[in-house]
Amino acid sequence: MSRSQNLRQNVINQMLEAIARGHIRSPLPPQAALAEMFNISRTTVRHTLHHLHLRGVLEKVEETWVIVRAPDEEDGFSDLTLPIDQQALQFEQAFFNLINQRQLVPGDSFTELQLAQRVKVSPVVVREFLLRFMRYNLLEPVKRGQWRMKKFDQDYAAKLFELREMLETHALTRFLNLAADDERWMQARDLLDRHRTLRDTIASNYRQFAALDKEMHTLILSAANNPFFNQSLEIISVIFHSHYQWDESDLKQRNIVALEEHMAILTALISRQDVDALCALHAHLATAKTSMIRSLRQYN
Repeated sequence: MSRSQNLRQNVINQMLEAIARGHIRSPLPPQAALAEMFNISRTTVRHTLHHLHLRGVLEKVEETWVIVRAPDEEDGFSDLTLPIDQQALQFEQAFFNLINQRQLVPGDSFTELQLAQRVKVSPVVVREFLLRFMRYNLLEPVKRGQWRMKKFDQDYAAKLFELREMLETHALTRFLNLAADDERWMQARDLLDRHRTLRDTIASNYRQFAALDKEMHTLILSAANNPFFNQSLEIISVIFHSHYQWDESDLKQRNIVALEEHMAILTALISRQDVDALCALHAHLATAKTSMIRSLRQYN
């Protein structure tokens, strides 16, 4: 079985489980939100939705997918055994997905075996990932094989923002110096158009902003062409894009403000206005930092 086929079948199983557990409800979120939720491409999302439609689990009503029956074991795939490296990638995606869906929150305890059985990977894969992830100080070992998700405080958030600002400022400077025919300029224009489209409906669709947020910051960081930046983005994504411990009482207003800030960055970037683009980025990061610190004060 090819790697892409394995990935698709595992995603189908994960989505079926999410529906069965009530983590995904009818009508389903937009495809962009599902792609963000499961850390997959929109192509894989469309393949998964098509499969669940053929199985009779989902039905398309106009532009929305709705759940028409509860899934059963025959709707998914069994005996999916992946090589260790692919299991590691699968578990990493599943772990961030659990945080994204708030199935793992600060204070939660879990065992390596529980996660291994849930994601259907080797417990060795789970342990190796958690040992690496522990360096971010967001989880701690309780005893052998058992872990606890940790809270983070204002000092942690400030240090994370310091890293984020250094990475993104450097990457944005590199972006501004890309060749005129680099495909990322077209991606930036497309991203700006999609921000404008969301602005028209953000009052009711404000949760869709998270996918655009991650996409924009990923695009900016791509200009650095540095794999270590991409690794840093993963932990930043867990906290900022998966709302690790945000207070959501003012989420709509935060997203409305952030959307306008994104558009200011993209507009200046596309116009090659270097100083304006950098100033807009610093303003956006400052707003995000203020929001997170306020949220942490309320949370703690």
